[in-house]
Amino acid sequence: MEFVVESNHLSGMIPSTIYNISSIYNFSVAENQLHGELPRNLGTMLPNLVRLLCGMNKFRGNIPISLSNASKLLKLDLSQNGFTGTIPGESFGSLRRLFWLNVESNQLGNRKVGDLNFLSFLANCTSLEVLGLGDNNFGGGIPGSVANFSTQLKVLSMGGNVIYGSLPNDIGNLINLTILTLDRNHLGGIVPHEIGKLEKLEQLYLEGNKFSGLIPSSLGNMTSLLNLYMESNRFEGSIPPSLGNYRNILFLNLSSNNLTGTIPKMLMELSTLSISLDLSNNYLTGPLPLEVGDLVHLTEINVLRNNLSGEIPSTIGSCASLERLYLQGNKFEGTIPQSLKYLKGLEKLDISSNNLSGQIPEFIGKLGALRYLNLSYNDFEGELPKEGIFANVSRVSVLGNHRLCGGIPQLHLPPCPLKKHHSSQGLHSPKVVIPISCVLGIIIALSCFFGVCSMLKKSRDRLATSRSYKDWKLGVSYSQLVESTNGFLVDNLIGSGSFGSVYKGVIPSDGTIVAVKVFNLQQQGASKSFMDECKVLRSIRHRNLLKIITACSSIDNQGKDFKSLVFEFMANGSLDSMLYPMEEKQSLSKRLSFMQRLNIAIDVASALDYLHHHCEMAIVHCDLKPSNVLLDEDMVAHVGDFGLARFLFETSNDPSFSQTMSSQLKGSIGYIPPEYGTGGQVSILGDVYSYGILLLEMFTGKRPIDDMFKGNLSIYQFVAIALPDHVMDVVDHSIILDLEADGDVNNYIVREQTPSKRNNGGPMKEKKLKECLILVMQIGLSCCAMSPSERMLMDVVVRKMSTIRDLYLKV
Repeated sequence: MEFVVESNHLSGMIPSTIYNISSIYNFSVAENQLHGELPRNLGTMLPNLVRLLCGMNKFRGNIPISLSNASKLLKLDLSQNGFTGTIPGESFGSLRRLFWLNVESNQLGNRKVGDLNFLSFLANCTSLEVLGLGDNNFGGGIPGSVANFSTQLKVLSMGGNVIYGSLPNDIGNLINLTILTLDRNHLGGIVPHEIGKLEKLEQLYLEGNKFSGLIPSSLGNMTSLLNLYMESNRFEGSIPPSLGNYRNILFLNLSSNNLTGTIPKMLMELSTLSISLDLSNNYLTGPLPLEVGDLVHLTEINVLRNNLSGEIPSTIGSCASLERLYLQGNKFEGTIPQSLKYLKGLEKLDISSNNLSGQIPEFIGKLGALRYLNLSYNDFEGELPKEGIFANVSRVSVLGNHRLCGGIPQLHLPPCPLKKHHSSQGLHSPKVVIPISCVLGIIIALSCFFGVCSMLKKSRDRLATSRSYKDWKLGVSYSQLVESTNGFLVDNLIGSGSFGSVYKGVIPSDGTIVAVKVFNLQQQGASKSFMDECKVLRSIRHRNLLKIITACSSIDNQGKDFKSLVFEFMANGSLDSMLYPMEEKQSLSKRLSFMQRLNIAIDVASALDYLHHHCEMAIVHCDLKPSNVLLDEDMVAHVGDFGLARFLFETSNDPSFSQTMSSQLKGSIGYIPPEYGTGGQVSILGDVYSYGILLLEMFTGKRPIDDMFKGNLSIYQFVAIALPDHVMDVVDHSIILDLEADGDVNNYIVREQTPSKRNNGGPMKEKKLKECLILVMQIGLSCCAMSPSERMLMDVVVRKMSTIRDLYLKV
C-alpha cells in the first residue's frame, strides 16, 4: 500500500492511525508543512517500508532508531526539517539494502556538531548505492572506514558540514562512484593521488575547503567527468596538463586558489567544455593561449585577477557561443581585437584594469546581446561611440581612461576637439582639375561598358541556373547556398547553436528570404543532430512548428562534408530577443504586451501538444527555450531546433511514457528537468518542465539562470512565494508599463478572434490582469513541478491557457 500526499500544502500532524497500517511500503509526505515527531517505533509499525520521504516539512525530534527493523528500506529522505539529536549508528546496520539516506538541512543536536564515526556501520550495507549527508552539522574527520564501503556506492554526499581533517588515501577503493561532494567543509591537507582511481566519476565537488598542495595529475584519469569544482581552497603550483584529457567536461572551476604558472594549452582543447571555465583569482602568468579559439561551444571564460599578459588573442573571436568574458585585473596590453565583433551572443564583457590602449571600436555598440560592458582603468583614447550599449550609462563603465572624449553626456567625458580642415585651394587649380577629370571620365566610360556586359552575362546565367522558392523545395546545392548567403558572410549570421550556425539567405531569383542552418561537422554529434533533425522534421507539420524548406548534404569548396537545413525566415527573430531587447530604441518597439505573451505561450503549448499527442510516434523536443521559439511577421510563434529531439517508440497507455536517455544531459542549463540530471529518462514530461520554466520566464522577464537565483532561490520559488497576493511584484515591469499605456487595447490586434470579441473598451482593469497573471503563473508552477507525475500535460495546458485568454478578452 502507498501513502502519498506530496506537495499538497498540508499542515498539522499526521494522524497516529496512519502509522498502524503495516502494509504501507511507500510513505511519502514530502513538501508540506507537517510537524511533530516521527513515532519512536515507526520501523516496527511499518516493517515493509521501501520509501520514507518526509523532506521539506517541519518535523522535529530524533530519527527513530526502530527504522533498523525496516530491512527493505531503499530510500530515506528526511531533508529540510528540524530533526535533532544524533543520527543512529549501528541501529541502521540491518538496512542492508538501503538505497538512499538523505538527512540534509536538519538541526542535529540543537545545532550541536555531530560526529561522523557513526558511518562505520555502513560498511555492512553491501547494497548501498547513494549516501547523502549534506548540509547538516556533522563534525570530526572522515573515518577511514568510508573507504571500505560497498563498491556499489555511486553517490557520496557530505557537503555543507563542519568536517575537518584530510581525505582518506583509500578513497580510490570506491571505484563505482559517479558523484563525490565534500564542498563547504573544513577539510585540509593534500588531495591523495589515489583519487584518480575513481575513473567513473562524473561530478567532483571539493570547493570551499582548506585543501593545499598540488592538484593531483591523476584527476586527468577521470575522463568521464562532467563537473569539476575545486575553487576557494589553497591549492598551489601549476594546473596539471592532464586535465585536458576530459571527454565530457561541462564545468571546470579552479578559481580562488594559489595557482601559478601558465595556462596549459591542453585546457583550451576541451571541445566539450560548453558552460564555464573559471580560473579567476589565482597567480597565473603568461598569455591567454591562442588555442582558446578552439572552445567554440563555451559560454563563459573567467580569468579575472591573475597576472596574465600579452595581447588578447584574436582567436577568441572563434568562440561563437561565448556569452560572458571576464579578463579584468590582469596585464593585457594592445588594442581590442576586431575579431570580437563575431561574438554575436556576448552578453557581458569586462576587460577593466589592464594596460589596453587605442580607440574603442564602434562594432562593440553593434553587439546586440551585450548588456554589460566595463572598459575602466585602461589607456583607451579618442571618441567614445554613442550607439548600442554606449547609449545606456547604467550598463557601461569607462572610468580611468583619461584620454577618452565624447560619448553621451551622462558619462561626463570632455568634448572631442573639432577636426581641422586643411586648405585644398591647390587642388582646385585648372592644371590639376582638367587631367583628373579626363582620367575619371575614361574610367567611368569603361566601367559602364564592362558593367553592361557583366549584367547581360549574369542575366543569361540566371535564366539558366537560378531557382525559385518553389524549385528550392526540391533540393539545393552547396554553391546556391553560398550565393544566397554571400559566402556565409559574418554580417548575415543570425545566431549560433550547439551544432552549427544560422545565416540569413536570399533566393536570387525571387528575393525570398530564408534561414540557412549550417552544421559544424567538427563538433561531436553534429552529424547525428543533422540526421535526427531531418528525421523529425520530415514527420511533422503544424502551424506552430518551424517549417523546413529543404536540406543539403554535399561537399564544400575544400572537399569537406557539408550539411545544412533551410527554413522559412522568421521576421521578428526569437522570443529571447523580444524578451530581452538590448538597445534602448528596441525596448519600446519590441516590448511584448500581456496579450502577445499569452498568444505566444498558447502557440508553443499547441506545438508541444501536437508533438506529444498527435504524431504517429510521440516526439520529445528536449531543448525548449526562448531562443528556440521564433516569431514570424504576425507574431505567430514557431518552435524550432530539433537537433536533440527524440522519438518515443515505446507504446504505453501511460501519458508520461518515456525511454532511456544517454548519459549526457539533454537540453540547456536552466530548462533541463531535474530527473535528466540524475540519469532519468527522456519523457514528454521533461518538455512540460521546460515549458513551465519558459512560461514563468515570459511573464516575469527573468531568465532561470539570472544572477538573483542563487542558493535555494530559483525562478520556481521566486514565483511560488509571490502567489497569489504579490503576483504584481514579480511580473515583468514592461507588462505594467504597457497596461498603463493601454497598449493591450490599442496597439495589438488579437489573433484568432472575431471582431465582436475583440477588446476595444478602454484600458484593461488591473484586477482582471492580476487574476489572469495568477492563473498563468499557477500553470507554470504546475508544469515545472519537481515530480514528473505532478506536471500538467500539454493538451490540458492548451485548454487552460485558451480559457485564460477568453477571460482576459471579456473585459
